[in-house]
Amino acid sequence: MSSTYGEMIKLSIFGESHGAAIGMTLDGVPAGLPVDFDKLQEFLNRRAPGQNDWSTPRREEDRPEFLSGILNGFTTGAPIAAIIRNTNTRSGDYNNLKNCPRPGHADYTAQVKYRGFQDAAGGGHFSGRLTAPLCIAGGLCKQWLENEGVRIGARIVSISDAIDNYEPDSLDCELDQIPKDFPVFTASVAEQMKQRIAQARAEGDSVGGVIECYAEGVPAGLGEPMFGGMESRIAQIVYGIPAVKCVEFGAGEFASFLTGSQNNDRFFPAGDEIKTTTNHCGGILGGITNGMPILFRAVIKPTPSISKPQQTVNLETGERTVIQIKGRHDPCIVPRAVPVVEAAAAIAIFDAWLEFKARR
Repeated sequence: MSSTYGEMIKLSIFGESHGAAIGMTLDGVPAGLPVDFDKLQEFLNRRAPGQNDWSTPRREEDRPEFLSGILNGFTTGAPIAAIIRNTNTRSGDYNNLKNCPRPGHADYTAQVKYRGFQDAAGGGHFSGRLTAPLCIAGGLCKQWLENEGVRIGARIVSISDAIDNYEPDSLDCELDQIPKDFPVFTASVAEQMKQRIAQARAEGDSVGGVIECYAEGVPAGLGEPMFGGMESRIAQIVYGIPAVKCVEFGAGEFASFLTGSQNNDRFFPAGDEIKTTTNHCGGILGGITNGMPILFRAVIKPTPSISKPQQTVNLETGERTVIQIKGRHDPCIVPRAVPVVEAAAAIAIFDAWLEFKARR
């Protein structure tokens, strides 16, 4: 399985949703970097399940156990390894799905690829549960980037048809104004989003949405042209998050409706730096950061696990059948995915940051 990411650092994610534990190794991290365990746990708690009305009732503490790579609050230079033990699993909820793939899930493609040897309970290695170790690595990278003056944050732009029209100036991301419990700028829109989620849950259905992520303080010069560009590096790891179906940078699709004179970001001198008056490029030109905030959006599909009856195929008989999914699932993945998107961005940027420093 392709579960490794990075150039300067190597992140590997392992485990299955209902296995004994899930975890990660992070190799290539320099020695002597400080680690704030309380701050990391606070970050992981934002993703953890079972904490509110809009997430799955499955409760997991998501407390990482570090096995190597950190000593007395500092990195040692050895690979960092950490696990999170799975303590609240109900694999029996998935017995009726062994031969009947769930629509919208990786059950069928995993069956084709691994010929039935994969762990199917809870989605196995394809589960959103695997974003917890991703957040361990990303939470650490966020801390190290903050020590270098780089801050990363994300907010919910939309859930279903409820859209937050508040548009922060992309030249000043106002990260401190984003609420942590439900990261939406406009309180009234946040309530609309919660209502959409509650309605979907009541109907046995689900909804999706859009997350917008910012990284400010990123210096000019990170990334490479063509296949090593920052868009490619960020998109690669963001697409590793289950349910992400689209990633766009800066103006994104909207740029196709603009003229060149409208879309081009005009340069101006700002002391010892060069800035732009707008940020339609999302802080990246030619795959290389230009010193403006990195700005991208991730589109999250509706949670595929819904309790409504759905048509599928019995893989043993080849006949049509109808299944009804049991278990505990999020009616909307978006709120818990916000820190995951931040984590993915932090890993990609920290990896590029180490490369940038090594060449100076």
